[in-house]
Amino acid sequence: MNAIIDAVINRPDTVAYPFGELELPEGFRGAIVIDPEKCNGCGLCVRDCPTDGLKLEKRSRDEFKLIHYPARCAYCSQCEQSCPRDAIGHSNALVGATERPRELVVVLKEKNGSKG
Repeated sequence: MNAIIDAVINRPDTVAYPFGELELPEGFRGAIVIDPEKCNGCGLCVRDCPTDGLKLEKRSRDEFKLIHYPARCAYCSQCEQSCPRDAIGHSNALVGATERPRELVVVLKEKNGSKG
Protein backbone atom coordinates (compact mmCIF):
# COMPACT_ATOMS: atom_id res chain seq x y z
CA MET A 1 0.00 0.00 0.00
CA ASN A 2 2.83 2.38 0.83
CA ALA A 3 4.31 1.81 -2.65
CA ILE A 4 1.11 3.03 -4.29
CA ILE A 5 1.00 6.19 -2.19
CA ASP A 6 4.71 6.78 -2.81
CA ALA A 7 4.18 6.41 -6.59
CA VAL A 8 1.36 8.98 -6.55
CA ILE A 9 3.19 11.56 -4.44
CA ASN A 10 6.79 11.33 -5.70
CA ARG A 11 8.23 11.88 -9.16
CA PRO A 12 9.01 8.73 -11.17
CA ASP A 13 12.53 7.30 -11.02
CA THR A 14 12.63 6.78 -14.78
CA VAL A 15 14.24 9.07 -17.35
CA ALA A 16 12.27 11.44 -19.56
CA TYR A 17 13.46 9.75 -22.77
CA PRO A 18 11.92 9.61 -25.43
CA PHE A 19 10.05 12.74 -24.39
CA GLY A 20 13.21 14.48 -23.23
CA GLU A 21 16.90 14.33 -24.03
CA LEU A 22 18.68 11.08 -23.27
CA GLU A 23 21.75 11.50 -21.09
CA LEU A 24 24.15 8.63 -21.52
CA PRO A 25 26.61 7.78 -18.75
CA GLU A 26 30.32 8.48 -19.14
CA GLY A 27 32.05 5.51 -20.71
CA PHE A 28 28.95 4.42 -22.66
CA ARG A 29 30.01 2.15 -25.52
CA GLY A 30 28.05 3.26 -28.55
CA ALA A 31 28.67 3.08 -32.28
CA ILE A 32 32.04 1.81 -33.48
CA VAL A 33 34.31 4.51 -34.93
CA ILE A 34 37.67 4.30 -36.60
CA ASP A 35 40.56 6.66 -37.21
CA PRO A 36 41.28 5.88 -40.88
CA GLU A 37 44.77 7.34 -40.65
CA LYS A 38 45.76 4.81 -37.99
CA CYS A 39 44.09 1.68 -39.40
CA ASN A 40 46.44 -0.43 -41.53
CA GLY A 41 44.11 -3.42 -42.01
CA CYS A 42 46.05 -5.82 -39.77
CA GLY A 43 42.82 -7.64 -38.84
CA LEU A 44 43.48 -8.09 -35.11
CA CYS A 45 40.15 -6.44 -34.28
CA VAL A 46 38.37 -8.89 -36.60
CA ARG A 47 40.25 -11.88 -35.22
CA ASP A 48 39.35 -11.07 -31.62
CA CYS A 49 35.71 -10.05 -32.13
CA PRO A 50 33.64 -12.66 -30.23
CA THR A 51 30.46 -12.03 -32.25
CA ASP A 52 31.86 -11.72 -35.80
CA GLY A 53 30.70 -8.10 -35.78
CA LEU A 54 33.69 -7.06 -37.90
CA LYS A 55 34.80 -8.38 -41.28
CA LEU A 56 37.99 -7.64 -43.19
CA GLU A 57 37.87 -8.12 -46.94
CA LYS A 58 41.49 -8.11 -48.02
CA ARG A 59 42.39 -8.06 -51.70
CA SER A 60 46.10 -7.37 -51.17
CA ARG A 61 48.36 -5.80 -48.57
CA ASP A 62 47.34 -2.33 -49.73
CA GLU A 63 43.71 -3.01 -50.61
CA PHE A 64 41.14 -3.87 -47.97
CA LYS A 65 37.72 -3.05 -46.61
CA LEU A 66 36.83 -3.13 -42.89
CA ILE A 67 33.09 -3.67 -42.34
CA HIS A 68 31.10 -3.39 -39.11
CA TYR A 69 27.84 -5.28 -38.52
CA PRO A 70 26.08 -3.46 -35.64
CA ALA A 71 23.33 -6.09 -35.37
CA ARG A 72 25.98 -8.69 -34.45
CA CYS A 73 28.08 -6.42 -32.22
CA ALA A 74 28.01 -6.92 -28.43
CA TYR A 75 29.78 -3.55 -27.88
CA CYS A 76 32.22 -5.38 -25.62
CA SER A 77 35.23 -3.24 -26.61
CA GLN A 78 37.40 -6.25 -27.48
CA CYS A 79 38.20 -4.73 -30.88
CA GLU A 80 39.41 -1.56 -29.18
CA GLN A 81 41.60 -3.55 -26.77
CA SER A 82 43.06 -5.67 -29.59
CA CYS A 83 44.07 -2.81 -31.88
CA PRO A 84 47.80 -2.08 -31.48
CA ARG A 85 47.43 1.30 -33.20
CA ASP A 86 44.41 2.60 -31.21
CA ALA A 87 42.56 3.00 -34.50
CA ILE A 88 39.18 1.61 -33.44
CA GLY A 89 36.93 2.57 -30.56
CA HIS A 90 33.44 3.50 -29.44
CA SER A 91 31.61 6.78 -29.77
CA ASN A 92 28.89 7.96 -27.41
CA ALA A 93 26.27 7.61 -30.17
CA LEU A 94 23.39 5.16 -29.98
CA VAL A 95 22.92 2.63 -32.74
CA GLY A 96 19.29 2.81 -33.73
CA ALA A 97 16.90 -0.10 -33.82
CA THR A 98 15.64 -1.41 -37.12
CA GLU A 99 13.69 -4.29 -38.58
CA ARG A 100 16.27 -4.49 -41.39
CA PRO A 101 19.71 -5.00 -39.77
CA ARG A 102 21.48 -4.98 -43.15
CA GLU A 103 20.72 -1.26 -43.35
CA LEU A 104 23.00 -0.68 -40.34
CA VAL A 105 26.12 -2.22 -41.93
CA VAL A 106 28.95 0.32 -42.05
CA VAL A 107 32.16 0.32 -44.06
CA LEU A 108 34.60 1.67 -41.48
CA LYS A 109 37.53 1.93 -43.87
CA GLU A 110 38.15 1.14 -47.48
CA LYS A 111 41.66 1.36 -48.84
CA ASN A 112 42.39 0.94 -52.52
CA GLY A 113 46.02 0.57 -53.55
CA SER A 114 48.30 3.35 -52.34
CA LYS A 115 45.34 5.69 -51.71
CA GLY A 116 43.80 6.03 -48.21
